[in-house]
Amino acid sequence: MAGTGMIGVGEAFSTSYTQARAKFLQGAAVAGLKLQSHKHPLLSVDGEDLAMDLAFEGEASSDKLLIVSSACHGVEGYCGSGVQVFALADTEWHERVRERGIAVLYVHALNPHGFSYKRRVTHENVDLNRNFADFSNALPANFAYDGVHDMVLPPDWPPTPANDAQVAAFVAAQGLKALQSAVTGGQHGHVDGLFYGGVAPTWSNQTIRQVLREHGAGKRRIGWIDLHTGLGPSGHGERICATGDDVAALERARNWWGGGGSTPITSPLDGSSTSAKLSGMMALCTPQECPQAEFTSIAMEYGTVPVMEVIDALRGDHWAHRERLNGRAVAPELQTQITQTMWDAFYTQTDTWKGQIISQGRQSMFQAADGLAA
Repeated sequence: MAGTGMIGVGEAFSTSYTQARAKFLQGAAVAGLKLQSHKHPLLSVDGEDLAMDLAFEGEASSDKLLIVSSACHGVEGYCGSGVQVFALADTEWHERVRERGIAVLYVHALNPHGFSYKRRVTHENVDLNRNFADFSNALPANFAYDGVHDMVLPPDWPPTPANDAQVAAFVAAQGLKALQSAVTGGQHGHVDGLFYGGVAPTWSNQTIRQVLREHGAGKRRIGWIDLHTGLGPSGHGERICATGDDVAALERARNWWGGGGSTPITSPLDGSSTSAKLSGMMALCTPQECPQAEFTSIAMEYGTVPVMEVIDALRGDHWAHRERLNGRAVAPELQTQITQTMWDAFYTQTDTWKGQIISQGRQSMFQAADGLAA
């Protein structure tokens, strides 16, 4: 990795959305890439503009497109943005794009509001990667979440000893995997709850569909790497197939990103992934908006802290949001603690972790370029 980019690993990462956006826009401009911005209806935590920013590389006439996206889950953008910013300064990567004759679309901040406010959800309190349901029909029920909602989102925060004991008893009886599956799979019945999929398309949903229609038109092959954090061993980038039950797409993903077994592709469908099976996945809108294209996709999931710490961070964040919705003030020092816990759960601020993120993200991009061109 040394010597391949014009910036150091640490320089690629940021401590605020505003800083990350500035680095992305500057990096794209220096690389001579075409820029486009979709302005968000709200402002950042600092009172500045929010946007889903796009940078386009390669020939528009190419029928092969790679999408590299960040901040589907807002606060996770601190990691994904770093991968994108480093790539924009990576001369070897730009050469590979030219050699393979592909086009690349960098989507910076799918969910800029969550990125700025260090929340995982959109400004509608919706998990974007559970928001791509068919809203014209009855929405899927998640009875497992219904059963744990009051337990994971208690009246008080921090939780009382009684609530801690209730959670511990659930895990002891049914297992941590059962709790993770119930909580993270996605639900549409509790507007204040965790992993809420919403009852209508969010701004980010509508905007990324517009982006796909515009930039995916006429493409024969589309690959997508969506950058995430929060599951798995610290610093490990799990390549999770993000094409649902499409068996042919799973096989292509394994051919592209499997590394002959050195970087295996996992899937929630067969239980090989740290991720639970999800409803309303974002990537599955690609065949809807670009039906002519062969579609292959992974979520690159970087580990941070143990999964129960991640769940607890989300519990605190949603508790604070519910308090504000109900007109109850959250003590400033408690809100600061909750926000910091969220950031720590989804972004590890060590040089070692950042180096692991860049090297694995870079590797997955080179693999995708080769796979698209094969």
